[in-house]
Amino acid sequence: MRIAMWSGPRNISTAMMYAFAARGDCEVVDEPFYASYLHLTGIDHPLREEIIASQPTDPVDVITNLTGPMSDGFAHSYHKHMTQHMIPDVPRDWINGFQNVFLIRHPARVIASYAAKRENPTLKDIGFPQQAAIFEQVRADRAVVIDSVDIRQNPRRALAALCEAIGLNFSESMLSWPKGGHPADGIWAKHWYGAVWNSTGFGDPEGPLPDVPDDLSHILQEAMPYYDYLRKNSLYIG
Repeated sequence: MRIAMWSGPRNISTAMMYAFAARGDCEVVDEPFYASYLHLTGIDHPLREEIIASQPTDPVDVITNLTGPMSDGFAHSYHKHMTQHMIPDVPRDWINGFQNVFLIRHPARVIASYAAKRENPTLKDIGFPQQAAIFEQVRADRAVVIDSVDIRQNPRRALAALCEAIGLNFSESMLSWPKGGHPADGIWAKHWYGAVWNSTGFGDPEGPLPDVPDDLSHILQEAMPYYDYLRKNSLYIG
């Protein structure tokens, strides 16, 4: 099985990648379109030049790699994607051939976390419109939506429900991983992955929603309809 996991930044996307890697039967790929996104947009991100040097910058080359043979010894392949990387220059016709999963998080949490790492995020930076558009493209093809708040509330129950929804056997090994990161981490991990590097499993249930600064409140208002739409289509984790 080839799994494409679509989320915006500052979700629990890296923890989910580590969970699937911990299965032992699943290779993982970390944000394969990051370099092409930076190269094609000219946008400035931390470690920009290192990222561009670390990956193919032509999205067609990236797609060829993603759709090519899986690595020896693995039955499954898990690709962690950031929805904001899917700019108009990136073809999307290949996406329907994957098992697509959409990992969502309340925009207030995303904005507060992102703004602590990179100032003045825009709606496009946090990926909600792009995530909804990709979901619309594939929703008829067994697309699955899962909310990070449900995963944090009960990781075992949520991951078991996700695996059942995509036709994959759940493994208890998905609930923990070694501290210190994973060999598949992108070069950008040293800037963004500090908290998950220090973890050995999913964090505790999330507390109350954080306050969003007044100058970013308009982004929260713009993002909420996309989140609400995806949330209505998410797995029920009872």
